[in-house]
Amino acid sequence: MNDASPLLAAPEAAGERAYRLIRADILRGTLAPGQKLRLEALRDAYGAGVGTLRETLSRLVAERLVVAEGQRGFEVAPFSEADLRELASLRLLLEGHALEQAFRAGDVEWEARVVAAHHKLALMEERLRAGEAAALEPWRRFDARFHQALISACGSHTLMATHAAVFDRYQRYQNRALGFRGDIAVREHAELRDCAMRRDAAAAREVLATHILGGVAHALLGEAL
Repeated sequence: MNDASPLLAAPEAAGERAYRLIRADILRGTLAPGQKLRLEALRDAYGAGVGTLRETLSRLVAERLVVAEGQRGFEVAPFSEADLRELASLRLLLEGHALEQAFRAGDVEWEARVVAAHHKLALMEERLRAGEAAALEPWRRFDARFHQALISACGSHTLMATHAAVFDRYQRYQNRALGFRGDIAVREHAELRDCAMRRDAAAAREVLATHILGGVAHALLGEAL
């Protein structure tokens, strides 16, 4: 039985690997919005069988990262202003509610997570302000982790998972068009940290709205979607 278990696990492992890699390439824009996803090309690029790839793409359709075209196959979900605005509204709804719950329930360990996550983010922001382009990728990663840390004490795994799915789709736009907004982003992130330490959920929701809607406006000014 022990000798067979690795073989039994291999198809699932291959599927999870293909899912993780393709999903990551969609989020970072390596697979561009609207790009056709040809199974033969994906098989060569990701080393997975056609059946595994179909299952993987079906999972990504459910996450609205991929669009199924009926008999014509699959393509990466396109960008649109309407979709970006909808994702921003969902972030405000979910993240704002989660902030209130987390600010009420958060303990000293939660405070430490928020402060540590902001510290890492602030270091990347300093590097970006100094013109270090290589800091952009880790900045995006630490930005996501900071926002996750802020709501990590909300007490609902479902809320956290739903927010994470929306945040990932929003981050696709960030990776393409939102970018780093300099002193504005630095100030807003620091204000969110300070609101968390004061447990001021009302002020945090106001800052969050300014932060998210300002990012959307910045994206729409900078690049057509």
